[in-house]
Amino acid sequence: MKLPRPFIRLPLLFDAGVLAAEIDALGEGVWRDHPQKFPGNSMLPLLAVGGDPANESFAGAMAPTPELLRCPYLVQVMASFGATLGRTRLMRLAGQAEVTPHVDQGYYWAERVRVHVPIVTQPTVRFECGAAVINMAAGECWIFDTWRNHNVINDASQSRIHLVADTVGGEAFWNLVAAGRGHEADRTGWQPARIAPSAAPVELVLEHYNIPQAMSPWEANYHMRRLLDDADPHDPAPPAAHAQVERFFQAWRGLWARYADSGEGQAEYWAALERFVQQVPEPVAMIRLANGTRWIDGVLARVAKMAIRRS
Repeated sequence: MKLPRPFIRLPLLFDAGVLAAEIDALGEGVWRDHPQKFPGNSMLPLLAVGGDPANESFAGAMAPTPELLRCPYLVQVMASFGATLGRTRLMRLAGQAEVTPHVDQGYYWAERVRVHVPIVTQPTVRFECGAAVINMAAGECWIFDTWRNHNVINDASQSRIHLVADTVGGEAFWNLVAAGRGHEADRTGWQPARIAPSAAPVELVLEHYNIPQAMSPWEANYHMRRLLDDADPHDPAPPAAHAQVERFFQAWRGLWARYADSGEGQAEYWAALERFVQQVPEPVAMIRLANGTRWIDGVLARVAKMAIRRS
C-alpha cells in the first residue's frame, strides 16, 4: 500500500524473546521455501486460505495454520493490531542474504498494509524503502510503503525472522497508525504500549472476502486512475490514458449492469479486458510512475489479471 512516508512505527512493543521461543519450539520441518525460490529466503505460513500452509492463494477465507495454533503469544500479538488480518507469515532471511529490490504491484497489496514485527534480528540488518534506510529492532512494530522500491539486506551471520501480516486494517488499526511515528520523527516522550504475554483468550478477526468474482467498474476505474495520479506530471501521455480508461469504464459498466458478479458473462468480460489491453497505445503503455514502474504493468497486475476470477 502507498503510504505518506517510507516507514511508520506503531505504538506497540512485544516480547521478542517469548516469540522466538514459540517459533523455535515448532522445529525446522515446518519452514518452507519462499514461493519465488529467492536464495536464503524461507517462510512459515500462519494465516492461509482454509488454514492450509500449502495454500498460496489470495482468494478465500483465511484461517490459522496448525503452527499458529501452537503459538499463543504470537496469536495475542496479531490480535493486538486491531485489524482484519489477511495472509500472514513468518519470513526468515538467512545470514549474508537479501530480499532483492522490488515494488509490490499486485492487486492484493494495493489496499493492504504490511505489518512487520522483528523477532530475531541484528543491528546491522538494513531495511531500505525509497531513500530511507532503517534497522527495525526486535519487538518493535512497523509498517512501510510497499509501493516504493524496497529491499532488505542481512549482512550478519545469523538469520533474521519477522512476523509479516497483510491487512486492510480497521478502525482500531488506523488509530494506531495515526498515533505512530515516522522513522525520521522525534520520539521524545513517545511510549509504545508493551503487550506482555497473557493467558486471557483472544480472537483473531480474519479476511473472508478478498478477491472479487468480478471487479466492479467503479473499483477498476479507481485503480487505473489512482495509478495515473502517480505519473510524472511532465509526461504528455496521461490525458490519453484517462480517455482510454473512460472508454473501458463505459464498456465494463454495461457488462456489469447485465452480469455484475453473478459468475455469468465471463467470455464477454474477458473479451472487454483483452480489447482494452490491445488498444492501449505505446506512449500510454510507457507512462512511468514515481516508483519507476510502468502504468500498464500496474494496470495488468491490479485490474487485468484480477478483474474476473476464473471459474
